[in-house]
Amino acid sequence: MRSLVRWVLAVAVLALVVGPPFALYRAQYAHAKRLREVTPGRFYRSGQMTAAGLRETIERHKIKTVINLQHEDPDPVMRESWFGKPQVAESVVCRELNVRYMLLTPDILPKPNDLTKPPPSVADYLKALDDETAYPILLHCKAGLHRTGRLTAIYRMEYEGWGTGEALRELRANGYGYHTASEADDFIIQFVQNYKPRAKAERAARPAAAGDFAAVGGGQ
Repeated sequence: MRSLVRWVLAVAVLALVVGPPFALYRAQYAHAKRLREVTPGRFYRSGQMTAAGLRETIERHKIKTVINLQHEDPDPVMRESWFGKPQVAESVVCRELNVRYMLLTPDILPKPNDLTKPPPSVADYLKALDDETAYPILLHCKAGLHRTGRLTAIYRMEYEGWGTGEALRELRANGYGYHTASEADDFIIQFVQNYKPRAKAERAARPAAAGDFAAVGGGQ
């Protein structure tokens, strides 16, 4: 009996010691999920934040466009905090703060797969990024690792002159995983390894039009 009491007390003490720091860590993690500065004052990436985290990020970094890459969740209903219940749509937060909201679906490969050509979503992505009024931009998916990583790599190659090797190294360093960021992954082949950036003249000759933004209830 005494040993059982000691065991229960030990578990209770452990819960008191470990529980609050873990809860604080999870709350902070969810608040601004994997938020990273790609290009200062211009391009940011993250996972799916809480509503409070999104508001803070938009206001702190003066975000003008939020691009959501989750086809399974076109307009996420977010928790205000990690502890709360889902209650506010992402597009609503964007509209309240006069921010454009755009949905892209870069995790759906064309069928049959032609790995020599980028998916149609890449063209839509470039149309959005060609518009200088869109910046600063926040790009996110659910975890902020894979879909976000692939399109960040395209941004680096297209607009910052990075080579494929540099883009892949950053991809892996930000959690994509070494094995999946290889020829074992069709997405990597299509989005990164075979990607050919446009010439600067071609980019400059293609001004973005107002209709390029496929907004979902966001501000314009």
